[in-house]
Amino acid sequence: MDKLFYDLFVLEMANNHWGDVARGLKIIDAFSHVVRFNNVRAAIKLQFRDVDAFIHKDFRTAPLRYVQKTLATKLSVDDYAVLVKAVRQASCMTMATPFDEVSVALCDKLGVDMIKIASSDINDWILIEAIAKLRKPVVVSTGGSSAKDIDDLVRFFKKRDIPLAINHCVSRYPTEKEDLELNQIDYLRNRYPDNVIGFSTHERNEGIEDSVMMAYAKGARTFERHIDIAADDKPVSPYCSLPEDMDRFIKAYKKAAAVCGSSGDVRRRIPAPETDYLDQLVRGVYAKRDLKKGHKLCDDDVYLAIPLQKGQISCREFMCGERLTTDIAADAPVSIDDIDSPYARIASLKSFIRNRGL
Repeated sequence: MDKLFYDLFVLEMANNHWGDVARGLKIIDAFSHVVRFNNVRAAIKLQFRDVDAFIHKDFRTAPLRYVQKTLATKLSVDDYAVLVKAVRQASCMTMATPFDEVSVALCDKLGVDMIKIASSDINDWILIEAIAKLRKPVVVSTGGSSAKDIDDLVRFFKKRDIPLAINHCVSRYPTEKEDLELNQIDYLRNRYPDNVIGFSTHERNEGIEDSVMMAYAKGARTFERHIDIAADDKPVSPYCSLPEDMDRFIKAYKKAAAVCGSSGDVRRRIPAPETDYLDQLVRGVYAKRDLKKGHKLCDDDVYLAIPLQKGQISCREFMCGERLTTDIAADAPVSIDDIDSPYARIASLKSFIRNRGL
């Protein structure tokens, strides 16, 4: 599993800059401050399109929302270069979603760090082949795709040894809370254990803390969110986060990480205060009656009770069959130094028992 995607925030500018480079620079500046303040790894992502070829000439004037929005937000190669440079200067990773082969070449020309494959392009194999030739790390969103679509893509990138992260997302803008389908994170983690699984969310900002915390707890380790600023009299889409929203989103992720603790792949390291507390509840071995040196202990000779005293053997070590090396009075603790047993012959264990307890 490639760790480069771990705890990575992808901030999707999409068309929020409205084809306005100055607005795009304001967005980069505002969110880079949020990233630095919260000390997280982030990529600010652009969308690259060769608009003149992307839209068929006979449909340039068609009253289709996606067509008209794409035309209205067209940027030049020089514009893209300015934005990519600004992202880099803001100490964020550069990332782009190329929607055509010319745009893939532009990713290469501008030295973009990572590539995103949009949900709509998960089986556009002409585009995917071009992306793979760059041999850059790839993140894919799975909204609306079939299991076969994802299987094919995972095999494709695995065969080429190209890092791939898989984002659960729902391609509805905005996505209602009841439609987030966060259990799909479990599905993706189980089906693709060798890939980092992420969460790309298009929900409204109210309550985004809850969803990111639940996604983290389920194992999502990279997170994507659309971003925007309230400026220039431009409307902000309901699925876009303002800087203060992203600040809450990141803080909620950090809280989730703290609550979830260490890796779920290995047993946690138990801190001393916890073991000290539990040791106070461990029962020690006490003599039921006066016992003579040389006596072979059995269950009827002893009883178990707290507290466990220093040097005393506990319920964990009593084996039955230990031979006493000294006399023990009734109700006295049975010490590691009072018996001949395998535990008494292990220097490290003997030292541990001598220093344990009251």
